[in-house]
Amino acid sequence: MTGNAFDRPAYALAADLERALGDPAAETGPFSYAETVAHEENGALPPGAVDLIKSWGFAQYLVPEEFGGRLRNLEQLFLLTRSLSRRNLTVAVMFGSAILGVNPVWLWGDEEQRAKVARGILDGDLACFAVSEPDHGSDLGTNETSAVPDGEGFVLTGEKWPVGNATRGRFVTVYAAVEGAGSSLLLLDKEQLDEGSWDNHPFVRTVGLRGHDLSGITFRETRVPAGALLGRRGAGLVEILQVLQITRTAIGGLSIGTMDSVLRIALRHAQERVLYGQEIYRIPVIRRHLVQAYLDLLIAECTALPVARSLSVAPSRLSLWSSVVKYLVPTLGEEAVQEAARVLGARSYLREGVASGAFQKLQRDHAIASIFEGTTHVNLHSIASQLPAVARVADRPAPGGDDVLRQLFDWSEEAPVWHPSGRALRLTNATEDEITRGWAPAAAEACRIAERELPAPEAAALTKVLGELSALRRAFYTRIAADSLDAATTEGQDLAAEHCVHHAAASCLYTWLYSFAQERASAGGTGWLVLVLQRLLQRLGHAAELEESSLPWLEELMLSSLDGPEYFSLRAVKAAAGAAGS
Repeated sequence: MTGNAFDRPAYALAADLERALGDPAAETGPFSYAETVAHEENGALPPGAVDLIKSWGFAQYLVPEEFGGRLRNLEQLFLLTRSLSRRNLTVAVMFGSAILGVNPVWLWGDEEQRAKVARGILDGDLACFAVSEPDHGSDLGTNETSAVPDGEGFVLTGEKWPVGNATRGRFVTVYAAVEGAGSSLLLLDKEQLDEGSWDNHPFVRTVGLRGHDLSGITFRETRVPAGALLGRRGAGLVEILQVLQITRTAIGGLSIGTMDSVLRIALRHAQERVLYGQEIYRIPVIRRHLVQAYLDLLIAECTALPVARSLSVAPSRLSLWSSVVKYLVPTLGEEAVQEAARVLGARSYLREGVASGAFQKLQRDHAIASIFEGTTHVNLHSIASQLPAVARVADRPAPGGDDVLRQLFDWSEEAPVWHPSGRALRLTNATEDEITRGWAPAAAEACRIAERELPAPEAAALTKVLGELSALRRAFYTRIAADSLDAATTEGQDLAAEHCVHHAAASCLYTWLYSFAQERASAGGTGWLVLVLQRLLQRLGHAAELEESSLPWLEELMLSSLDGPEYFSLRAVKAAAGAAGS
């Protein structure tokens, strides 16, 4: 374990994108808050925004290396998405919709399909994923769009709505019921479809993401070549459920980018706004809102990044882990937005003024994060349906688990290169959940480290919070293992939500064990862990107070990051702890 766990090519790449996008607080520029908000009033993107992203080469990171692009792994794309999202979620979602449209091609396409789509995406074309239908929404078992075999191909009839990039996208991955085979995925190239046999719907007017192409597409006996079939006939539903595991994870980047922006806006306002003879940051309740939002951002990062790495480390775990990320991280994001709104007070309601009115846009845009790629309830149902199997082995370390955890949480090395394969993904984890199953030995190791290496106050605080979490966790999984669990009930949803908190606590602990080995005994090197674990105890309804002795260091770090080039992150935490210990 080296001292530069975050000094890697993926982070250097994200830093380069940060420089290209510029300071969002600047008065001008296609990714400045001022221009973004001004053009959003007309439902448009700032002139030059998409061109800047394309000229930087963002499209190259939508195509895996083995197909001619520069995408090495999902962690890399996650970091780029985070940087883009903290300025303009509308642009980030446009490319996110393209990723969703092309991932089925990378996973199940043949050589010709992959080569064609790769060329198009690298040339600047977009893609879309046409699954939802007006009368059925996320009810994927009901699919009225039909593909009837006809000679060398199919005749496609039906309507898909709403679909991101449906109008601007050249490539369309369509979910259709193939006569005699069942629902399947078809890859269409609009440039090869007969004119007049299909058309796009007008853009849908939305609360947020104004300017995003959310529209639809209608097929009227559209002739489709036989080579359009993606993967196996009749496997469409399974393929959708698997491909969503990837994009559900990537959505965490949208939320963390939003959390960074709203926290930055609120913190700067708290320093500049003077009431009662002092800057409002000095008001204890204001500081509490900001500190809680900052801790939630660190929790979100600890939870999401390892799951992004798992696509190329342990992809079969994504059926459970991606739903944890998709539920928990947007939920934390929503709460961070609320905390920032409380700090801004009346100004959170204004579409002008503070940060050019960007807070309102961020608030509106982020509302989509809990909705698309499966709503909160859909993801909690997925988690609840897998919980009994996980609970039965929750206290039994997984064979080879330490090796998996090290690859996920030791960030001194790049995540392995992703080699897309639909066969690597599963519909259920069964008992493969090293993050849940590794808690007990990790907590024991942390207590040993506390006793040997840490100053007495920090050792006592860490040991105490680990003991409290361990007791709650043990009772939680014992209860689930002993009882039957109906995933469709409100109880099932509540238990799934609680599991996500335990998953997050374990993720924070592993991050400290594997990526903070050299900083543990330095100022803040363990304090941040104690604080995030106490914050998670609060989410479990436990009356946990944040460790007062660690708060000054954390607040100083938060304030020092405000005007620097580095976004709020564990990378900044590690750098500050390392500097304090040198």
